[in-house]
Amino acid sequence: MPELPEVETIRRILESKIIGKQVEGVELYLRKALRNAFPEELSGGLRGAVFTGVKRRGKFLILELGDARLIFHLRMTGQLLVVKSGTPLPKHLSLRLLLSGDEELWLVDQRKFATIDWLPRGGQLPRGLGVEPLAAEFTGQRLGDICQGRRCAIKALLLNQQHIAGLGNIYADESLFRAGIRPDRRADSLTAAEIRRLHRAIRAVLRESLTAGGTSVRNYLNAEGKQGAFQNELRVYGRKGEPCVRCGTPLERIKIGGRSSCFCPRCQS
Repeated sequence: MPELPEVETIRRILESKIIGKQVEGVELYLRKALRNAFPEELSGGLRGAVFTGVKRRGKFLILELGDARLIFHLRMTGQLLVVKSGTPLPKHLSLRLLLSGDEELWLVDQRKFATIDWLPRGGQLPRGLGVEPLAAEFTGQRLGDICQGRRCAIKALLLNQQHIAGLGNIYADESLFRAGIRPDRRADSLTAAEIRRLHRAIRAVLRESLTAGGTSVRNYLNAEGKQGAFQNELRVYGRKGEPCVRCGTPLERIKIGGRSSCFCPRCQS
């Protein structure tokens, strides 16, 4: 599933490519992807509209067309791609927008879990999301407040979008490794020093991944159809049984909240 760096990378590319473009045609191939409107409402509202902004909230992409909003959540395998008109249509195409300037915007989704919301008059933007981990308000103190009194595993807390918006499995594992904290530690057991280390690690990992264009470990492609490069820097995620890059101890994997978590039993405590 694309996480914050991947979604932000897509956002930046879309912003550079579709602002000012007019929607000239709408083709919805997967009806269930559109959650809150009828296909004819989407088509009628989009046709002739011009993209005026591209924003992100957590893992949601928000495409602005004046007062209207087109919101995507890419889920596990969704891809938003900007291509030249005439490009052969791919398998698993969910939505195709024909744009001015001989370009098209595609939603491609192999597993068909990605969602589309159409808000013709602004409407309700994604609610119930926590603090953005790269925002100024995400401080060490804020992370400490989030952890205070919570008996769940710190990994589960980091993945809870109601507390921190945009973090997922990859960056939670990598951040916990850098901070030297086991993923199954109780959140309220972290010391002030550990919380400071974790806060720094989260922001550092996310910034490094953004610089690298995200992590392509499955089918992630940015909006230009290119892979990211941060998968080459992963230290624990997906590396069960491999030697720790710090101490050489074989990495272990456990399940937390149904999600796999890789860690070093020696470097993380």
